Amino acid sequence: MKQHEAVIKVMEQNGGFATLGYLNQEVLRVPNVEWKTKTPFASIRRIVQDKRFFFKIKPGLWALKSHKNRLPFEILPTRKVSATEKSYLEHSYYQGLLIEIGNLKGYETAVPPQDKNKKYLNKTLGEISSIKEFYRFGYERMMKMAQTIDAVWFNERKMPDSFFEIEHSTNIQNSLLKFIELQDFKTQMYIVADKVRRGEFQAKLHLSAFQALQKRVNFLSYDKLSDWHTKTYQFVNLEENLNLV
Repeated sequence: MKQHEAVIKVMEQNGGFATLGYLNQEVLRVPNVEWKTKTPFASIRRIVQDKRFFFKIKPGLWALKSHKNRLPFEILPTRKVSATEKSYLEHSYYQGLLIEIGNLKGYETAVPPQDKNKKYLNKTLGEISSIKEFYRFGYERMMKMAQTIDAVWFNERKMPDSFFEIEHSTNIQNSLLKFIELQDFKTQMYIVADKVRRGEFQAKLHLSAFQALQKRVNFLSYDKLSDWHTKTYQFVNLEENLNLV
């Protein structure tokens, strides 16, 4: 079997689409494929850019041209959607990437209760997040605030390690206000958004009201997030292979 055929096979088995991270995990498991390269992940990245067979849906997500008219609505809408509906679909996709990264890195992961039924690829966010009940790590006022954070990673002590707020079209300042309320916890804090909003993020962060956050909150673009997702899968794949030696 040729390399591009292995990628096609994995995508077909997954419904005609896949993240690049998922491909890095599954394609190398397809039998009877000779890679003859020290950089198979780079080969997979090159293969999905072959416009004869594949097309890019959004950062980190690819699909088969042969399945373009058969993809689930949340993957590729078949009708024109409103800006609100588009924002909803984009938001849940990036939440899913964050939850999968956290799971792969050994954290316990959570999304807001109201988001658990939102679709992420062929599953719901509730299905891929690892905890069903939010850990109680602080006062009730703080807990109510924390449970609205788009994605949370918990460490082995059931304490929050990282908070992620996705700002597709809403006001970044609202997320910074949440982080101000949670600043006493030793956590990483991220605003996730399109790279064109970096300037807006920096302007908001440097308001005097957010001075306490200026060295604590990071900006993570969608492109960087998808790359992080891909490379986390690569690392896990390499570790699994090392364990076989």
